[in-house]
Amino acid sequence: MSHYYDLDPTLLSKERKIEFDIKGKHITLLTDNGVFSKSRLDEGSKILLEAILPFNLDGKILDIGAGYGPIGLTIALYHSAARVTLADVNPRAVALCDKNARLLGLEDRITCIESDLYQNIEGPYDSIVANPPIRAGKKVTYALYEGAYQHLIDGGYFYFLIRKAQGASSASQYVKEVFGNITLVTRSKGYHIYMAKK
Repeated sequence: MSHYYDLDPTLLSKERKIEFDIKGKHITLLTDNGVFSKSRLDEGSKILLEAILPFNLDGKILDIGAGYGPIGLTIALYHSAARVTLADVNPRAVALCDKNARLLGLEDRITCIESDLYQNIEGPYDSIVANPPIRAGKKVTYALYEGAYQHLIDGGYFYFLIRKAQGASSASQYVKEVFGNITLVTRSKGYHIYMAKK
């Protein structure tokens, strides 16, 4: 069984456009077969964005597991001083990130990188944001949490979401152990949005 984070070069490409509204902005992005939430902005990412867009997200930002880019690109649209790196293991998703950055006129502030978690990531970053690939399993998601700590500046923030039914309690406890702190920013429709400060 293949997942959206698997590399499947045999999957036929069929690009399409999706549209969504976030805090007064109408955004159009390209998606394709073989990427996460290809038909619409997933609800978790929307709740995450609505929760964190009002925060200070200037400086160097990393969107880890970015998919075709809805989180990182939206942050760049809202925060003109943000320089955002979008990283994903899926080469098709990374190619879409590049296309979407150009579509939105953001290519001068966006870097799209193919990377298995932090393999090709240097940092450090002022903020890291993630909609973790929960179906990849705890080994992957917990490595994502640990890597966030290692790739942040001192005083930097890690923002992430997880559904209550997918282990929010244990994941938040683990992040608290790694960072020494954690804050529940909001919860909505079964999703919990957290932040932790290095």
